[in-house]
Amino acid sequence: MTVWRKSSYSGSSADCVEIGTGVGIRDSKAPSTHLPVSADAWAAFLKLARHQ
Repeated sequence: MTVWRKSSYSGSSADCVEIGTGVGIRDSKAPSTHLPVSADAWAAFLKLARHQ
């Protein structure tokens, strides 16, 4: 079973994007569907996001 996490900036909101380690990302409003993201793609995304 995948443990899904959401940003601490989301607070108690149900409208957020969640990440599942080794699985991908999903919309909390549609948890049965997720978008697979490779580890390399996720690392590249985080690198860009940190510089914004």
